[in-house]
Amino acid sequence: MTEARQGPRENLTEARQDPRKNITEARQNPRKNRDRQPRTYTRLTHPLVRDTRDAPLRRATWEEALERAARGIDRNRGAFGMFSCARATNEMNYVAQKFTRVVMGTNNVDSCNRTCHAPSVAGLSAAFGSGGGTSSYEEIEHTDVIVMWGSNARFAHPIFFQHVLKGIHNGARMYAVDPRRTSTAEWAESWLGLDVGTDIPMAHAVGREIIHAGLVNEAFVERATTGFEEYRALVEPWTLSLAEKVTGVPAPAIRALAHAYARAERAQLCWTLGITEHHNGTDNVRALINLSLLTGHVGRYGSGLQPLRGQNNVQGGGDMGAIPNRLPGFQDILDPGSRLKFETAWDTVIQPHHGLNLTEMFEAMEEGTLRAVYCIGENPAQSEADSEQAVRRLGMLDFLVVQDIFLTRTARLADVVLPATAGWAETDGTTTNSERRVQRVRRAITPPGEAREDIDILCALASRLGHDWKYADAEAVWDELRSLSPDHFGMTYRRLAEEQGIQWPCPSTERIEPTYLHGRLWADERADRGRLAPFGLVRHDPPVDLTDEDFPIRLTTGRRLDSYNTGVQSSGFASPLRRGEYIELCPEDAERYGVVVGEEVRVSSRRGTVVAPVWVDPALRPGLAFMTMHFPDEVDTNQLTIEANCPIAGTAEFKASAIRIEKLPVATHVR
Repeated sequence: MTEARQGPRENLTEARQDPRKNITEARQNPRKNRDRQPRTYTRLTHPLVRDTRDAPLRRATWEEALERAARGIDRNRGAFGMFSCARATNEMNYVAQKFTRVVMGTNNVDSCNRTCHAPSVAGLSAAFGSGGGTSSYEEIEHTDVIVMWGSNARFAHPIFFQHVLKGIHNGARMYAVDPRRTSTAEWAESWLGLDVGTDIPMAHAVGREIIHAGLVNEAFVERATTGFEEYRALVEPWTLSLAEKVTGVPAPAIRALAHAYARAERAQLCWTLGITEHHNGTDNVRALINLSLLTGHVGRYGSGLQPLRGQNNVQGGGDMGAIPNRLPGFQDILDPGSRLKFETAWDTVIQPHHGLNLTEMFEAMEEGTLRAVYCIGENPAQSEADSEQAVRRLGMLDFLVVQDIFLTRTARLADVVLPATAGWAETDGTTTNSERRVQRVRRAITPPGEAREDIDILCALASRLGHDWKYADAEAVWDELRSLSPDHFGMTYRRLAEEQGIQWPCPSTERIEPTYLHGRLWADERADRGRLAPFGLVRHDPPVDLTDEDFPIRLTTGRRLDSYNTGVQSSGFASPLRRGEYIELCPEDAERYGVVVGEEVRVSSRRGTVVAPVWVDPALRPGLAFMTMHFPDEVDTNQLTIEANCPIAGTAEFKASAIRIEKLPVATHVR
């Protein structure tokens, strides 16, 4: 493997081969980290209500809880928002957005898609008219070049990464573009360790090199795109030498990536939250899409764009319309014809404007214009950037309903808590993964206690608010969706079972469409190509939270293999890999600060302070630290992150906070 960044990495292989090395050091260290037991969440089995603002939650009957919930949200009509769930089924998300639009008369519905991949949806939609990844997982097994940009897929997307490994086994060359030399980068031909927040300069330099080397797919650019000349002028200043100064990546490494990607017969460009969780996340996505347009690496088998989704149904939530600007089937809510179709089917009037996204709903809580929230299966009290501010804003609501399987930090703030079923084991329905594949899920076990199906709860509330919805089962909900969404029409439950999942679009019950999207762009006839793909004219915009003498370390965040999101579902289970939350530093910074593995330090940003033990990781470079959001009950990392949001997608800049690290007095951290 070639290494694009220079620096002391001699001990990287040793550390990777023996992950117990740091653990042993921590045990031998007299300043040993405290014995931190992760919080175990008990399953919700009966409804809970709060009698007064300051009273504790108490057990209630379903009748009492539903009546209270109905009254609370009814008195806040016109100031209501729905947080739908990326872990629940498509059918639940469909009913949740229908409840929001029909029962409450608003488009204020969103989910954690806003926290992670909303820039991917916005960027892909702007370029191609739809917000899904363009390829199937299988195609990456048969491609020639794989670019993993801002993605530690081996840890964050291990199932997808098995397909990547098959592709490498079949001869594909992989390039990893990431500030950290991650576990994924170990499999790469070259690691390009760019500085956090310099993805656009890197992409522009790659694009300029492709143009200057005469490697543009001119036939594709001419027939399938618009705005090439403007794009050429935009990237012209980004020479390899300038890009090296801004990104920190050696010019020869950038050139090698550009030539490998452009010369490949087939290439896949994949990204995750390292691209999207920035204040300019949508611009980052557009910068990567530009490279596929330059080279024609889209709309063909084996060539495409893959935004990798982290949760089982984050793609499906958006597909089902649980977003503020699209109806089910990704149909534009501003289009009168689309609204009329749904208004006729639902016997309602749909507001002809976008609703508030999740970020805007939190801002509206502060302003007092959003006073009630119905939160299904989400934990924004711990998953939102600047979590202390998020908790304060949730506390300003007049009424909060939480529907979940555990008493999360968010649920503990609620006025009513409704126990639901687990979408992956106790519910019938479907989910949609990152490759747009809709798959059946089936109830395998009986839910505990009084827990009820999400759809049953929503329908019971709708009935109390004047809408008598009757669905015999999840299939009835799905068939209603199919009747309204051309992309899903051909996916009957029977066909989904027979085919073991089907990718959208599937407009016919008689055929299966190609595994890749946008093949139309290669059509010979202009009329058959439809809307051409525009180049995105985006400019470099550094991170908002600048490092300086007071906050000299750049903190970036991400996921680990053994844990899941805010830890509600995973922290209570043992894992041989789990070590809780640490602040990870490179060996040089650990030595500079005089800290050792296991020693607790104070970590501060301009928003908050946490105490965390140190872990030394040679995959990091000087000036860069890493943490996760998996253990907020131990170390609330999101107290440090900044709510600097992408103006297009609303996603916060989780990946670029400025922090400082301070040693604690010996008496404080010795146990």
